[in-house]
Parts: sequence; structure tokens; C-alpha cells
Amino acid sequence: MKTVLIFLVSIVAMLPVLAQDKPAYVLYSAKGKKVTYKKMLEELQKQDVVLFGEFHNNPISHWLQLEVTTDCRQTRDLVLGAEMFERDNQEALTLYLQGQISGKQLDSAVRLWRNYNTDYAPLVNFAREYSLPFVATNIPRRYASMVARGGFEALDTLSDESKSWIAPLPVAYDAELPGYKKMLEMMPGHGGENLPKAQAIKDATMAYFILQYYKPGSLFIHYNGAYHSDNYEGILWYLKKARPDLRYVTISTVSQKNVNSLLDENKGKADFIICVDENMTTTY
Repeated sequence: MKTVLIFLVSIVAMLPVLAQDKPAYVLYSAKGKKVTYKKMLEELQKQDVVLFGEFHNNPISHWLQLEVTTDCRQTRDLVLGAEMFERDNQEALTLYLQGQISGKQLDSAVRLWRNYNTDYAPLVNFAREYSLPFVATNIPRRYASMVARGGFEALDTLSDESKSWIAPLPVAYDAELPGYKKMLEMMPGHGGENLPKAQAIKDATMAYFILQYYKPGSLFIHYNGAYHSDNYEGILWYLKKARPDLRYVTISTVSQKNVNSLLDENKGKADFIICVDENMTTTY
């Protein structure tokens, strides 16, 4: 009997280990404190602009983007926008949202990302279903490439129509921002000082068109790669420079082996941080 009791006690002691939760993701505040989805949503709904930083191939990012957008629509008028659509594609995107062209025609007219069908079509179709504006905020990539090769000056040769798809020139630029400096350190020899300038023209253009389409009293949710808004730089730097009076909140996505505590290196990246298990499957 004593042996049986010892065995049972051993099994009971092991139950917490055997029954440990294995979450796919955990939400954290900037300081690394766990927060609930409800708490994050309540905070997002108080803002004017949300910058939702994603990993482009992370399904948790994309799922939460749609969940957040769906839930925010219950209480706020929304304007949506995304890095994944370039300004010269706005006309075709709008036609699709209005039901004037099909998904197949949109695919032919717009430079869609390869993971569009799985990751971004749900957001676009949500906007279409509820008649929400969806803004193509990014600079046409060919113009960003011009900056990577020849600096901001290369854009001076563009036509007025082409310049209308970019933030007004000249754009402000701070080469000392940590994100731009880090880019130079990580990719030496790849365009030199023009590489972060190419990033900056994207950030400046996205910020400019967010503000062009922002409607007072509405909530603008913008979907972008996390590196465009991490550490309160990038797009947010330009937004605050132009409209410091608006309320902004940022979301970032990080990947860790253990999601149950946020690594120091990931703290402070955003107001809310989605910590995803590094074994999470990807969409491409």
C-alpha cells in the first residue's frame, strides 16, 4: 500500500509538468508584462492610428490583424492601409473594393505580394464587405530602388505624376536614428549610406499617406513590416513629426524559443508585442 501511495504522489507531482500550456503566442507590454487581448484591444480603440507591425510570413500576425480589425470595427469607424500596396496601385484597389473589378482582375492590375491570397486578401475582402477605405500607402518599389542607387536626389528627375505617389520632396531624414544606423551595420557594402535612405523614403511615404487619408474621429489601422515601426522609429517618427497631436500606438511581432517571458532584447520595441513560438509554421 505504501508503494502505491508513493507512486500516486509522484504522478500528482508530475501533473503540472505534463499539463503545461503550450501557447502559440503571448502578448506583452513594452515593459515585458503579459497583457490580455482584451486589454490590448481596449487600448487600441482609444487611438487615432495603430501601426500593426508584422512578420510578413507569420500566420499569427495575420490572424491577429484580422481579429483586431474585426473587433475594432464594432466601436470605431475604420480606415485601413498597408505597406503591401503601392501608391500607383490605388485606383485598381479602389475599383476592387467598390466591386467594379474581380479578384482576378485585381491580380492582373496590381503588384500583389506572393502571400496575398493567404495573408492580405482576408483584410482587403473585409474592407470590401464593410465598405471601408483601404489605402495603398507605400512608394512604388522602383522609386525606392532609385534612392538605394542614387540617393534622394534621384527622385528629382521624376515626373509630377510619379512624384504624386511619394511623400513631398525633399523628405526629412535623420541618419542618426538607431534603426537606420543598424541597417548600415547589418548590410555593409549594399548601397552604402543610400540603403537607409531607401528605407526612409518608404517610411516617409507611408506616414504621409496615412495622414492624407486619416479622418478625424476614425481609427486608422496600418499593416506594415515590424521593422518599419519598431522602437518607435520609421513610420512613427514621420507621423509624429507631421502630426504630434494625434494618438499613436504600435504593435510588433517577435519570435522566441520560449514565449513565456519576453527577452530583454525584445522589450521596448512597441507598445504591444506579439511573442510567437519560433517553431510556428510560416506562410511562405
